[in-house]
Amino acid sequence: MPADQPEWVLDARQAVGDRIRVRRLHQNMTQESLAHATSIDRSTIQRMEAGAEMKLSHLLLVAHALRVHVTDLLHG
Repeated sequence: MPADQPEWVLDARQAVGDRIRVRRLHQNMTQESLAHATSIDRSTIQRMEAGAEMKLSHLLLVAHALRVHVTDLLHG
């Protein structure tokens, strides 16, 4: 996707990242432990929480590791 995303897209991505972080912390997980549980690099988890572009497969793996449905991360 181009870098000039509409503001609502950037806001929505940040909201997903925030929900990932909140769920992770609620379960007393570090980024490292979530990375281990998902087989995703910690830097990718960090970028996801920061609201960067994320692959659907990564989002699904994170939701599974956090024991939530992916829609809980998308729509809070």
